[in-house]
Amino acid sequence: MPDAPRLSDALDGRTLILAVDRKAEELAAALARHGASTVHAPAMSTLPHLDDQSLRERTRALIAQPPQILVVLTAVGLRGWMEAADAAGLGDPLRAALAGAEILARGPKAQGAVRQAGLEATWVAASETAAEVGEHLRGKELAGARVAVQHHGSGADGLDELLSAHGADVVSLTVYRWGPSRRPEQLRRSVELAGTGGADGVLFTSAPGATGWLEAAEQAGQLDRIRARALAGELLLACVGPITSAPLEGRGLPVLLAERMRMGSLARTVVQHFATDAG
Repeated sequence: MPDAPRLSDALDGRTLILAVDRKAEELAAALARHGASTVHAPAMSTLPHLDDQSLRERTRALIAQPPQILVVLTAVGLRGWMEAADAAGLGDPLRAALAGAEILARGPKAQGAVRQAGLEATWVAASETAAEVGEHLRGKELAGARVAVQHHGSGADGLDELLSAHGADVVSLTVYRWGPSRRPEQLRRSVELAGTGGADGVLFTSAPGATGWLEAAEQAGQLDRIRARALAGELLLACVGPITSAPLEGRGLPVLLAERMRMGSLARTVVQHFATDAG
């Protein structure tokens, strides 16, 4: 939003790297209103499975035999599934099949997508983690229950294995997957800027994106420099939440967490950090 009014000068002269795939323009606009220059350098891309034959087949199977429980792990995944179902002429029967299910959502964003689909979540994970969803499922009688699980991009959350071990009939749905960066040159440039002093901070909004950016930094020979700058307080590494920060902390990197697990809160936390630093 080039015409948006300037809110402060807290980020004047600061260059921030956005290692973000989705909604990067919104984040860049929010930071620009405080004077920041941004470099968009997503390490991963989201690839939809809208034409995936197995997704259509599993959708038809759930329509024919509706689940007792539906686990929704991501808002983008549920919306993509509904879009794929609508495109295949299966949207209305799918919604009808899911209407009687107990719907578990991994956080408010997933809950919002459930409502957008015309359904209602019966339980929402406060921590927004798949681990909390798993703990909640362990308290249920799962033997013989039909459970549909809409996974995030990698699908490696352990829920299918947990459910199967407790005797559930699991229908696993992966609506999108993580792919390579669509901006490989920007990605390479970003890790060099972070390592050599050309950037003041890097912002992350997903664990796969953080992992991919760190791998790019290691391949470019910049990870040790990035760690040294971060530990010296010369480079801010800011994350939207503890799931996103785990790959960085696992490599000994200090992290600033947003006060709330939202992109808007991440922007405010970064602005406050630099405003305090300047003061």
